[in-house]
Amino acid sequence: MIILLHLDAGPVERDGVRAALEKLGVGFEEVGLVDRTAFALRGEESPLPADSFSRLAGVERVISLQPKTPLASSTWREGGRQVAVGTARFGGGVFGIIAGPCTIEDPAMLRRIARTVKSAGAHALRGGAFKVRTSPHAFQGGGVDAFRALVETAREVDMPFFTELTDPRQVEQVGELIDGVQIGARHMQNFPLLLEAARLGKPILLKRHFGATAEEWLLSAEYILGAGNDQVMLCERGVRTAEKHVRFMLDLAVVPWLKSRTGLPVVVDPSHAAGHHALVPALGRAAIAAGADGLIVEVHPEPEATQCDAAQALPPQKLADLVSFARLVVEADGRRMSDLPERDIKPLDTAVGL
Repeated sequence: MIILLHLDAGPVERDGVRAALEKLGVGFEEVGLVDRTAFALRGEESPLPADSFSRLAGVERVISLQPKTPLASSTWREGGRQVAVGTARFGGGVFGIIAGPCTIEDPAMLRRIARTVKSAGAHALRGGAFKVRTSPHAFQGGGVDAFRALVETAREVDMPFFTELTDPRQVEQVGELIDGVQIGARHMQNFPLLLEAARLGKPILLKRHFGATAEEWLLSAEYILGAGNDQVMLCERGVRTAEKHVRFMLDLAVVPWLKSRTGLPVVVDPSHAAGHHALVPALGRAAIAAGADGLIVEVHPEPEATQCDAAQALPPQKLADLVSFARLVVEADGRRMSDLPERDIKPLDTAVGL
């Protein structure tokens, strides 16, 4: 940390800052710059946050040299981290697709959808048992009964699954049976839930809140990493803007931005961003090209009969087309799909159609 004094700071101000640092027992070095004085603090951590030092008389600003998200930042030095959810893999040069209905409303329909998305090439199943809705009068999910149906279906079709948890109490209730935990956008900063979910030691898909900055999102990831769970995947699902042509504005620039700062896998949700199924394939293709490590897509063969997010549910054939596109681009990029062994990667110069 560097404490930079004002240009007109005199001996009184310098002595005051020096005395404050000595009182705190902080190791420091006084540096005479061309036009002012600065104090460089020694050691990795300061006993006080930067804004405390900024209140000292004569201080213009305090510059922190440590990342705000040290745990997430440290994963960048390790290289791309791979997170395994059962047989599905995300990150570390491997691309995976999660697909399924927004909510679990009928076990028979869930089994149908699960078989369909698996045959289309999806690597993991998604389905909502516990839902958080803007209106308290909207469908809130089928609860524990729906969760049981999801577990049975996933085991029946031999697919790992993700489902959202919305309350810390659900961790003890269903955590033992869950494959991958989804933390929804509205719960990105539900810190008690993050800590409880982290203690499961299972993969966590952390969605970005639609009003959160990327740094706030990473700070939420810090809670999970700090609790000892390094199986974190970041999920971009769009941010709120004044535009009305989409439900949320998908921030694809955040994919390479995150990859330049962390090694955590980055998954993109084009369904919630688009708000309409016709836009989902194009946004999904763009996310793949931007370097995403996976997609999570809502799929339903009869969306007109669903109680939640019917407009954005992708028809099964469109999912199959998206998977085919993903195989071409991912393999041309030197990566591989989750269901392919490493030896099957195609070199760029032999990739079909590219």
